[in-house]
Amino acid sequence: MIYIKLFWEFFQTGLFAVGGGMATLPFLYSISDRTGWFTHQQLADMIAVSESTPGAIGVNMATYSGYITAGIPGAIISTSGLITPSIIVILLVVAFLNAFHENRYVMGAFYGLRPASSAMITAAGLILARVVFFFGGFTGSVNIKAVILAVVLLAFTHAIAFTKKLHPVIWIAFSAIVGIVFKY
Repeated sequence: MIYIKLFWEFFQTGLFAVGGGMATLPFLYSISDRTGWFTHQQLADMIAVSESTPGAIGVNMATYSGYITAGIPGAIISTSGLITPSIIVILLVVAFLNAFHENRYVMGAFYGLRPASSAMITAAGLILARVVFFFGGFTGSVNIKAVILAVVLLAFTHAIAFTKKLHPVIWIAFSAIVGIVFKY
């Protein structure tokens, strides 16, 4: 039964998470709250792992969530659930796009999805900021280490000229080292 639930939860996530992997975060927080399969802290860890590993973040998150919930079969099933709607939509789009690519309603629908996608990604960012920068939500105490690390990274990646060109892997490694050193 857990496998059916995993597939269904991630199928729904894949169906409605328009805009990429970060848009899946509100759905994952909802899954966490409703099922108890993983905590918000585990979800923050999943984000860190998913951002640090190759592949799409949404797929990585589904795989990780499924694994901690039901092992390797859970990882396979949750990942399959997440990607199934995309595969179906892509097959339908390919079948019909040539006939409707100039249609103003189709173009309007694609144009209308942009703000919805932006809103979902913004919501995910706010949820992530609450987990990372505050202990116990926005009303809790501030995580000074996280704020300092974010300010330092922001300064190095945007204000100091020679660091702007460094590869993202260097910043991931730097953040991992800082996390280990400061036990974050």
